[in-house]
Amino acid sequence: MKWLITADLHYTLKQYDWLQSAAGDFDYVILAGDHLDIFSSVDGGVQTVVVLRYLKRISEKTRLILCSGNHDLDGRDEAGERVPRWIGLCRSFATGIDGDVVVEGDTLFSIFPWWDGARAKAGIEEKLAHDALLPKRLWVWVYHAPPKGLKTSREGDRLVGEIDVRDWILRYQPDIVFCGHVHNAPFLEGGSWFDRLGNTFVFNAGRQIGDEPTYIIVDTVARTARWNSNNGTGKVKLDLMDRVAAAPTGG
Repeated sequence: MKWLITADLHYTLKQYDWLQSAAGDFDYVILAGDHLDIFSSVDGGVQTVVVLRYLKRISEKTRLILCSGNHDLDGRDEAGERVPRWIGLCRSFATGIDGDVVVEGDTLFSIFPWWDGARAKAGIEEKLAHDALLPKRLWVWVYHAPPKGLKTSREGDRLVGEIDVRDWILRYQPDIVFCGHVHNAPFLEGGSWFDRLGNTFVFNAGRQIGDEPTYIIVDTVARTARWNSNNGTGKVKLDLMDRVAAAPTGG
């Protein structure tokens, strides 16, 4: 299977056009948050209507998985925490959104919302504990923020990211984490589009200006991940899939 992964499109319509045209060549399109742009001059409600149309068209060509990012928050829950209400509208056509589990053979995708407070964070922790017990050979997380301290969270001379995500990865040891949020990490000295935390691969495609987004293609047959950008490309062998293939039946 082939998966196309990107994030941080931020209402860049030319990049949505490209994604829509490319989607049919992949078994999954995975979007790791920040579909909208809170700094745009276009009203947030208008952005939501337009992006929903693009996402629906993409879902008509392939299976679509998406999570929310910090730019996607458009309401508040009963606890007063900001939430991405419009993402729920994608449930009628997307294969998986915030809070969902998607099963593809022996691969399990866990999809997490952006958390803005203690309540949402507790919900993620509850979901992690639940999903950890589900049967799977390959566990993939889709969450917008990268873990703190990795090359995928390089920002200037600092390694930023979320310490909670790092702790969760170390505790549950997923095989792959797809994220975004830190736009320039792949382009900076000391940064990268991928890194390892223990046995976990962490991927952040980054963000660029232009007609095409930065993106990653995962080929589960060739067992590779390939990064594409205007500034260059990269490729890494997914040795974790060798471990998966060797795992005992029912493991």
